[in-house]
Order: sequence, then structure tokens, then C-alpha cells
Amino acid sequence: MIEGARQHLPSVRRSPLRHVLAICVLCGVALLGACSPSTSDRNELTFWTIGREGEAVLKLLPDFERTHPDIHLKVQQLPLTAAHQKLLTAFAGGSSPDMSQLGNTWLPEMAALDALEPMQPRVDRSAVVKQDDYFASIWATNMIGGTLYGVPWYVDTRLLFYRKDLLKNAGFAQPPHDWAEWRRMLAALSDPHRKVYGILLPTNEYEQLMSLALQQPDMLLREHGRYGNFESAGFKRALAFYVDTFKLHQAPAITNVEAGNPWTEFGNGVYAFYLSGPWNIGEFRKRLPASQQNNWDTAPLPGPNGPDGSGIGAAGGSSLVIFRGSRHKQAAWELIEYLSRPDVQRRFYELLGDMPPRRSSWAQGVLHDDPQARAFREQLEHVRPSPRVPEWERIASEMQLVAAQTIAGNFTVDQATAELDRRVDRILEKRRWVLDHARPATGAAR
Repeated sequence: MIEGARQHLPSVRRSPLRHVLAICVLCGVALLGACSPSTSDRNELTFWTIGREGEAVLKLLPDFERTHPDIHLKVQQLPLTAAHQKLLTAFAGGSSPDMSQLGNTWLPEMAALDALEPMQPRVDRSAVVKQDDYFASIWATNMIGGTLYGVPWYVDTRLLFYRKDLLKNAGFAQPPHDWAEWRRMLAALSDPHRKVYGILLPTNEYEQLMSLALQQPDMLLREHGRYGNFESAGFKRALAFYVDTFKLHQAPAITNVEAGNPWTEFGNGVYAFYLSGPWNIGEFRKRLPASQQNNWDTAPLPGPNGPDGSGIGAAGGSSLVIFRGSRHKQAAWELIEYLSRPDVQRRFYELLGDMPPRRSSWAQGVLHDDPQARAFREQLEHVRPSPRVPEWERIASEMQLVAAQTIAGNFTVDQATAELDRRVDRILEKRRWVLDHARPATGAAR
């Protein structure tokens, strides 16, 4: 899913890609006739955005249009809940836009469909897009099978929002550095009789468990993404820590819908920690009273073993891509270069709170001086991408569902990981067939 406007959406199972495409081929043109790029204006560049980013980018484009008077922009904003289907339908119906915002977890799917234009030749010639200025793992989310298909637009990772005053009152001067210290803090800060908990971990979100799992040395998928690797010692350790947090009553077993208003509850001391993303910096500043603004801060995720693992989290965000069918690839690239400029990225952050993927974009302005953003800057040097396979969102959904069943007591950790491998291996069956009948892949999926 798109990691810039995704904080409170329930997980949804997706249909197998072949079923989706079968439907798309039949109804793509009918559904997207109104969204198709104009064929009458050869200078019109169609740019699809998703969710809140579409509103903010409109404020950035006048400067581009003034310096590119020959390019006529047509920006269309897709709702997040419909964007994935719209993109697939447009591709199947031959009505893809020239360029689009694309969530990093969706990019492998579009690359597998051969829908995207490779980017590396343009990057190599660019005086604006400098690969070594980007956070390495964020850039890697756009590399599929050794080919670059997108340029990171904004980044996302999840870390700890925490109540400094509550930790201090419990005898802790600093946020946790490893899982053992984190567990001690959670125990000290939890009192289920008063309905007070160390942390909020909504059970219908997979990102928190995935963040813990990516800190492990074991890959989440094995044999070039052919099979699940959830019975590995690393994933079992991550799942056990996650599930024990609920069993020890250090987190309530509720969904984000049941959690209601987490910002108010955080302010009321119901939760001492909240594992979430950068959009909540603005939310806490807006929703908590002035008297509580000095009581909270952010910190990188603690690692399993202390400093060696501290700060490692999931690399998320959204990228800018060009579709192979575009008749305006050079114009699309010029817009990507403009949106990739550090000064434009800093303005984008000020408008929306989406964090830039370039180190130089953090060197000046509001973002550089923001104390709550500092932990995100630190963690972005130590993030890892999710497995770069088209089926990842379906796999992540199954991971969340099995974890929720384990929290409910339906599975032990060993049973849960075996069940998860069975489900994932079924999801990857078509991938195995394709890879077994093609040249062997050269990369591995975590």
C-alpha cells in the first residue's frame, strides 16, 4: 500500500493478479475513459497522483510550468482505496498515464507486467538526480531484478513515538536500545487493571511486525522469492516478541478502528509508546495541547541486540515512474527532475509532512531543525526494503492475519510460522513456475 496516507487503513486481501488482469482487459477502457491521456494535444503530460500528495503537488507545479511553457500538465488525483485497481485497469486497457506516483510495494507488480520504463540511462545523464545522494535502501526499493524502474519521491519508515515524562517517572532516562530493555520498559509502564499499556500495536496492521522481522538476519522469502521463510529462527524470534507483548498485557489486542483516537489516548497516558510513521509528527502537534508538547519525542526502533540493530526499520514511501506506453517520456523525466530537486522536496515536506529521500534535502530548512524528525533521519540510514516481489502485499496481509490469530491463541508461534509458510508458498506458486521456466534470477528477496 501507499505509505504516505496509509496509517489507519485495514488490511485487504487482493485477488490473484491473473484474475485482476482478466477483469481489467474486459472493462479497462470503460472504467477509465475519462482518465485517459489526451491524444489531441501532443504536448499534454498526464500525471496521476494518489491521495493527499495530489493536493500538495498542485502547489509545486506553477514554477515548473513557468520554466516549461511547452509542457501542458494534466494532474489527476486518484483516491487511495481505488488507485491500485485503476492503475492495473489502465495498463490492461492501454490507457496508462505518462507518469505516476507509485507506492514502493506496488512497483514490483508493475515491473513484472513490463508496464514501466527503465530509469537508469536517464539517471546516468542527469545533473539533478544523483543516486549517491539518496538513502541507499530507499533507492533499492526501485531496483527490480537489477533494473531501476522509479525515482524515490518521498520516504516512510516506522519508529517509536514515546512519552518522555512517563519513561522518566518509571526510572528510564532514555528510550530503549535493545529488545530486553524495551521489554522492561513495557512491563513498568503497563497496568491492565487500569487499562494502561506500554504500547499501541493495532492488530490489523502488518507494518509493526514486519519492522521487527526485517531486523533479523533471515530473509522473509527464500530461493529468490520462490518460497516463504517464516519458519526461520529470525522470524520466529520477531513473532514471539510481538505476540508476547499482547500476552503480557503490554499492548491491547485491538484494531486501529477499536483504538479510536490514539493521539488523545497517548496524551492521556493510556499508551507510553506508539509505533508509527512520520505523518504523526504533525498529528501530535495538532492534537495534543500546548501543555503536553514537551512530553513526547521520537526514537529509532530498538534492535534485538542493542546498537548493532538499533534504528533498523522498513523502507517505505512512494516513487515516481514513467509508463512504457507514454508518448512524452522526456517531458515526464523533466518533471521528475524538478520534483527531485532538494529545494522542491523541502517545500513538499512543509506542505504535507512527507519526508524527502535525498540527504541534501535534509541539510537546510524546517526539516533540518525539527527535533522530532531527527530520529527519522537517523533511521533512514538503517532501513531495509520489503521483499521485491509482485505478491508482497498479499503475503503481508496473510502475515497480519496469522499474527492476529496467534495473538488470539489459535496458533502457537511454531504453528503460526508453519501455517504462514503454507499460505505464502501457495501465493508464490505462479512465481515459481515463471522463474523455473525463465533464466534464473540474480537477486534474492528478503
